[in-house]
Parts: sequence; C-alpha cells; structure tokens
Amino acid sequence: MAFPPKWYQFLVGVFASLGSLLYGYDLGVIAEAIASPNFKHLFNPTTPERAVVSVFTGGGFFGAMFAGPAGDRLGRKKTILIGALIFCLGGALQTGAKDLSYLYAGRALAGVGVGFLVMIVPLYQAELCHPSIRGRVTTLQQFMLGIGALIASWASYGAFVGFPDSSSKQWRVSLGIQIVPAGILALLILLFPESPRWLIDHGRPEDGLQTLANLHANGNKNDPWVLAEYAQIREALSFEHEHEAKSYKELFTNKSSFRRLFIAVALQASVQMTGVSAIQYYSVTIFEKIGISGSNALKYQAYNSIIALFGQFLCMLFIDRVGRRWPLILGNLGNMITFIIATILLAKFPPGANNNSQAAWGFIAMTWLYNFSFSATCGPLSWIIPAEIFDTRTRAKGVSIATMVSFAFNTMIGQTTSTAMSTIGYRWYYLFCVCNFTNALFFWAFLPETAKRPLEEMNYLFTNAPLFVPGMKIREFETHDLERRVEEAERKQSIEEVNTLGQSKEYA
Repeated sequence: MAFPPKWYQFLVGVFASLGSLLYGYDLGVIAEAIASPNFKHLFNPTTPERAVVSVFTGGGFFGAMFAGPAGDRLGRKKTILIGALIFCLGGALQTGAKDLSYLYAGRALAGVGVGFLVMIVPLYQAELCHPSIRGRVTTLQQFMLGIGALIASWASYGAFVGFPDSSSKQWRVSLGIQIVPAGILALLILLFPESPRWLIDHGRPEDGLQTLANLHANGNKNDPWVLAEYAQIREALSFEHEHEAKSYKELFTNKSSFRRLFIAVALQASVQMTGVSAIQYYSVTIFEKIGISGSNALKYQAYNSIIALFGQFLCMLFIDRVGRRWPLILGNLGNMITFIIATILLAKFPPGANNNSQAAWGFIAMTWLYNFSFSATCGPLSWIIPAEIFDTRTRAKGVSIATMVSFAFNTMIGQTTSTAMSTIGYRWYYLFCVCNFTNALFFWAFLPETAKRPLEEMNYLFTNAPLFVPGMKIREFETHDLERRVEEAERKQSIEEVNTLGQSKEYA
C-alpha cells in the first residue's frame, strides 16, 4: 500500500533530518562527557570547555563551506552521505580517544560532518516537498536537533550514574551512541529520492519527472500537478542558466540574489544574537551559583530540552498556516521580554549573593520561557527561510554562506559569553535585549512573506516586491503560475479523455 504523497515527503524529510539529530546530540553530550570523573582522571584536561565547543563549531563552519559546491556538483544525496561518513569518523575518534589530541581531532571532524548535514538537509527537504507542507518538513531540522539534545541529556545522565568512576564507559558510551544514527543515515540515504530540481538541472529531465511523480502522485507521470510543476521547474531553470548565479561572485552582483542572500545571512546571525548560545552555555553555571548543581542541574536542563521540543512541535503544526514573517517578529519580541526579566532578576538578586529562592526560580522560569519562544519561532525559521528563498542555481551557494555565518556567530558567542559574564556579569544580557528588539524591527521592515509560494516563484517575489515590506499585502506579488499550469494540464487531460472515449465509441 502506497503512502499518501505528502506523508511520503514528510517521512523522507524525517529520515534526512537524522543529520540535525547528530548536531543536537553532539552539542549536548560533550559537556557531560568531559565533566565525568573518569575523563578528568584519565586526561586531566586543563583546556576550558568553550575551546572544545569552538573546535566543533569551527569544523561546522568549514563543513558548510565545502557542502555548497558539493551539493551543486554531486547532488543532495551524495553530499548528505559525505557528511554522515565524516561524522562517523569524528565520532569514532572521540569515542576511542587516548589523549586530548584525539578528542580535538574527533570534534573537528564531527563539526565538519555536521556542517555538511545542517547546510544540505533543509535544502534537500525544501526541494522535495509540496509548497503547502514545506515549512512543516523543514521545521524537522530544528525539531530533530532538539530530539538529539534530549537524547544526549538522558544518555549522559544514565552513563554518569550507571557506570563507576573507574570505568571509561562513563563517557565513551555516550560519545559512541552518536555513531549509530550517522551510520544509518550513511547506509540508507542513497535509497531515497534525489532532488528533482537537481536532476533536471543536471541533464536528467526524465529522472526528474519520475521523481516528481513518485513524490507527488504515487508514480503517475501524467498527474496534472506533476506535469505543471515539471514544466515550471524546466522553464525556471532555463531562465536561471541564462541570467542567474553561476559562481559565488554573482550572488553579490545580482540585485535579487543579493537581497535574498542578505536576508538569509542576517537571519542566521540574528538567531545567534537572540542569546540562545549564551543560555545554552551559561545557564547551568548560573543554576550552580543559585544552589542547584549536580544531578539536579542536569535534570533541569533535560526539562529545558522537553520544553524546546514542545515549542518545535507546535511550530511544525502551525508554521504553514500562520506564515513565516509574523512568527519571526513576535518570537524575537518574546525573547526580548524574557531576557529583560532575567536581566532584572540577575541585577537585583545576584547569583550566590543571597538566598532568595523565588528569584532563583524566576530566573529558571525565564530560561524555560525563552527556550519555548525561541524553539517555536526563531530556531526553526532560521532553517526554513534560507532553504526556500533561493533559486535552484543559487540555493546551495546561498544556504552554504548563511550556514557558515550561523557557525561563525555561534563560535563568537560561545567564546565571549564566559568572559563577559565573569567581568561585566548580567550587563552582558543587555546585548541580547537590544538585539532581539532590532531583530524584530529588521524582519518587520524587510522580510516579505514566503509561505506556500512555489520555489520557482521566489525570484519574481524578491525581484518585484518593495524593499520596505510592511505595507505589502500577504499574498501580493503572486504569479499563480503553478495554479494556471495545473488547470491547463487538467483541461488537456480532460480533452484527451473525451477524445479517447469518442474514438472508442466510434470504433465500437
């Protein structure tokens, strides 16, 4: 029994997003692993945790850079395969580490693998999906990242309490688990469909048509929607081959392409400037200063992961109904409010300086509310929007640059937060209060609504829509080209059926 087309697209998207699960797991597992007593006994590490994190995110920067040309030349599936294999190697080096050099090499390679995967997976998902569920499927990137973080929290906790301090299993088991989903992804990805847009763009139109039919009509190549989308993709690609970016340079010289690149880069940078990395890296330290440490700190972080998953799940359910623009604006404003309250609490009741448990719980509540606001809006949208706004010829290049910016800002915030909090304390949070507000203002002013538009119509939108978009109607600058093509294909099909029926009667 064949799956309904949209369910099939969703399940393919779920499998591909194993790459995002690896990102979330690796980020979540390393802090607990290097903090375990056995790890400290074996390696006596003196390098701060932020250096271990930076090696990983630095590797992600270069992985995203290499994934752009790989995605264009080798295809989306093979790029995912390369990323998964590199990650397996990095995970193996971390698990079998004999000294810190093994750990750093493994972290760097795992970062490169994750850079490949988080860059190419949402792009692959967007190119496979019907416009009506594209947001839901690409939201899986952030949702599976949250799943990975949650698994890491409990796997680390289980290994921490389940193995004695004399056993290296206390940290090797949790580090080794990440190889399993990466291996499954590498083994099976080639069995899944290639992007039909990549196939058509690389001289394989029949394969592209058949893939569209498999994705949208259970293999029926004569389905009107399949024929309409196929014709639209071929026409758009023909135009792109003549006018759009053939190199990275043209992303900066073509006005429409640069506008999209600027929005994608600004979005990925803005997400890090919401303060998400500062919360991830420093909230446990503040928990400890207000008297919550050890297993309780890990438990509250696990609760945080569950709250994030709930927010991401809600985003997955509603993002294609409510659009992209206003959730992003309101999400940043929500982040700002939680940071303002958290800043006031830290200023009035400094951690470690008093025994005000109500203030401590107020801070914990604000981190949880922030995590919900971020996970329901900004986090998922940072992957959805870049994957859908570029043309086929520019998509891998543009998403690659945007993802590199994400890793660069992640590294910067991770490196500066610890020093800033130890020197200027809660005043560091002023930065995130301001940035969340300016993020909301920027996207209110310059981000047009992109939900439910076919990918081939994004060029028309970003070429013709005004730069200042608040006065623009939500569905303005729609060509309705795909709908017209579907109607035309249905009309032709009906005429052919009538003619065939008439010929049959005449013959009889």
